[in-house]
Amino acid sequence: MTALLVLFVVAAVPLAPTEAVLIGCGVLAASGELPLAGVILVAAVGCFVADIVNYSLGRSAGMRALRRFSRKPGSRAVVEWTASKLASRGEPILVAVRWVPGGGLVGALLAGSLRWPSRRFAPVALAGATLWSGYTALIGYFGGQVVDDPLVAIALSWGVAMLISVPVGMAVKAAQRKVVVTAAG
Repeated sequence: MTALLVLFVVAAVPLAPTEAVLIGCGVLAASGELPLAGVILVAAVGCFVADIVNYSLGRSAGMRALRRFSRKPGSRAVVEWTASKLASRGEPILVAVRWVPGGGLVGALLAGSLRWPSRRFAPVALAGATLWSGYTALIGYFGGQVVDDPLVAIALSWGVAMLISVPVGMAVKAAQRKVVVTAAG
């Protein structure tokens, strides 16, 4: 149960290595040391707490932070693009951005700074946190099912996670560069 407490604390603290700890807990679940449903639940609640904190920060100081971030034309274009996507397709964007490194933090800050009502933000944040937690825990769980050695299982799980997340991150960066080039041109 100590592992679940550590998982909750890491998930609730913004910018903490939640993915690594969650994959490790997924491997522990595969060996029967932790309940998989408990791992997913604890991670989802921790991530949701972090989202609510970041959303609140966005509501209180977000626009100042966005103005400071938006001083360069390229950065301003990215913020404007993201804001427009949140305005038109906000819910799916907030769920999808959870898979981009740091995306949960940025999405929550933007939703808060754009003054989304909490009754709109909270269910979407909970859904995104739950889906991402389930996906990440299952990567560790399946790695633990395939390989008996926990360290090898974690390494295998990390490799699979990187094979999925690196191309996603590259696609996001490419989309951002396109927005910057369009704004500058």
